[in-house]
Amino acid sequence: MKKAKKKRLRRLSGRKDQRKNTRARFEVEGILSMTASGFGFVKQDLEESGQEELAEDIFIPAHFINGAIDGDRVRVELLPPGDDPGKGPAGRVREIIERTRTEFVAEVLSGNRLRAFNNKLPEDIFIHGNRKGAKKGDWVKVRLDEQYEDEFYASVSKVIGKTGVIAADLDAVMAEFGLEEPYTEAENTAALAVEPREIRRADRRELAAVTIDPVDAKDFDDALSIMEGEDGKTVVIGVHISDVAAYIAPKTRFDRAAGKRAFTCYLPGRTLPMLPAALTAKISLQAGKDSLAHTVFLTVDKESGQILSTRREHSLIRVTDRLDYDTVQQFCDTGKVPRAWSQRLKQDIAALIGITRKMRRFRFAEENFIELPLPEIRVICEEAANRIDGLSKKISRESENLVEECMLAANSAVGNELVEKGVAGLFRIHPVPETEKIEEFSDLIQNSFGFYPGDISNRKICNEFVAGLPDDAVKPVILSLLLRAMSRAGYASKAQLHYALGKFRYSHFTSPIRRYPDLLVHQQLWNFDNHVRTRDKKTLEQWAIYCTEAEEHNDTAYYAASDRLKLRYLEQLLDAGADNMYEGVIAKVITNGLLVDIGDLGIYGFVPREQLMGDFSKSGRTLRQTRGKQTYKTGDYIYLRLARIDFVRNSAVFVPAGK
Repeated sequence: MKKAKKKRLRRLSGRKDQRKNTRARFEVEGILSMTASGFGFVKQDLEESGQEELAEDIFIPAHFINGAIDGDRVRVELLPPGDDPGKGPAGRVREIIERTRTEFVAEVLSGNRLRAFNNKLPEDIFIHGNRKGAKKGDWVKVRLDEQYEDEFYASVSKVIGKTGVIAADLDAVMAEFGLEEPYTEAENTAALAVEPREIRRADRRELAAVTIDPVDAKDFDDALSIMEGEDGKTVVIGVHISDVAAYIAPKTRFDRAAGKRAFTCYLPGRTLPMLPAALTAKISLQAGKDSLAHTVFLTVDKESGQILSTRREHSLIRVTDRLDYDTVQQFCDTGKVPRAWSQRLKQDIAALIGITRKMRRFRFAEENFIELPLPEIRVICEEAANRIDGLSKKISRESENLVEECMLAANSAVGNELVEKGVAGLFRIHPVPETEKIEEFSDLIQNSFGFYPGDISNRKICNEFVAGLPDDAVKPVILSLLLRAMSRAGYASKAQLHYALGKFRYSHFTSPIRRYPDLLVHQQLWNFDNHVRTRDKKTLEQWAIYCTEAEEHNDTAYYAASDRLKLRYLEQLLDAGADNMYEGVIAKVITNGLLVDIGDLGIYGFVPREQLMGDFSKSGRTLRQTRGKQTYKTGDYIYLRLARIDFVRNSAVFVPAGK
């Protein structure tokens, strides 16, 4: 495997360090990313120098941060290299070029102290000036005004609410991440007045179209139908997507609003829709009503599951049945159906189950797509009642796979059409994992878990590795580490590889109610079908960058909210004296303790080293007892008891069971 190329750093005034066997003195500029532990990394900005590839990130020890904070643009002086050639470059902050962030959310502590919501920000922050009525335990929005060495002084600009109240916690997340507020009643009323644009449509109301969604779904942007092909050897699946572009034309009021949001943002217990709720309800594919749809028909071979051809049209449909994943899954598992199901509905769902199984097998044989069966632990809460009801484990089931298979096929068909017809579009891309991350992952898995992953940049090898993992508590930990070794998916104006799917012409088309990239594609196709000028590739590239960043931003906000509410839930259990024993797998050994993956909670728990029996020292990925044989190493099972919640470091603190 070839090593990733490293770009040379920009030399300072051509001066050379006169010491033998040391690197020349360099300076770099870039953005500082802090960690909760107090050290940071600077990602170098080499665009201005005309260099195409990024060099290594520069490690900044805590004592060399010199008053900089997370997100600052800084100038860094490179330190002389250490004795370990395997370690990357380190440096010290010489100058804060630009403080990119001056406003943030914090909790008011005693003594005019503040604790930032983001634990990557400094600890020593104090209120000065008018508190605006803020009291201890309040969430507040503050502005950094002054700095004296490593002490920061901020003024309160807004009191958000009490910490520990779900609504206030979610408000704090929204303020911290600058999320858009829900649409107002006036905006919802205005949205209801939006009427659809005219386009030639095919009347497909004779099809028995069904929606399959979560039980509590409110938006219905896709429906499925199935019928026999004329030759008797094929079936035709209809993937019917709400024709949102009929209501949302480019550069109109709600197009601009949707573009700014980019995605519907989902927080635990709160949804921030991309489009006004009233308009979403109007354009959703509601059962028993005529609906405007944008349909992709898939002609599929009944024997092999191969998609032989696709066709797209604007249509008028009528959804006959609203189904949910749980009921469809019950049918998948047992063949039992509710009494309300008609014979035709039963036959259609059975046909969809059968053909999508074959489609999935055919796609895997052709594309070797990567599937990581990782459960997601979600917080179930009621904002209005200020109640956290518990945690829910979500795993992908066949009922979800059925719908996903049809959506993937429709997205691929549209992506292929955009390329073949030369229509500028947005494409979903996923780069091959970076060489260094692959090597780090392989080293960790071999030395800590005893498995050899091989070259996971090869999808076939990656799938063989995943298939060979034992089905135990260690598997989710390894899969989570594998996911972290992968590159993040994003958007581009040019069709490129989607590594995980094994596709090269893949677009997002099937969720225009909640994803702006899908709506953009719908708008492009609407204009193309009407022989109207479409957006150009340069404009689409700007949208690709914006939507990629917005998606990551929303995801970060979701995880921040989820993690905090999980901690609130654990605190709630602790206060109630509930059983708090958990099984975990050591995911990482650090100098001051253990990070343990606790699968039932979906969090990393922290075990302080001083809570372990005896004295321990760190050696590689292992803590070894200095006077004994006890060891704790990555990959070990460990049974723990929840001790306390550390909101300062945003973590749950555990101790070994029995202590």
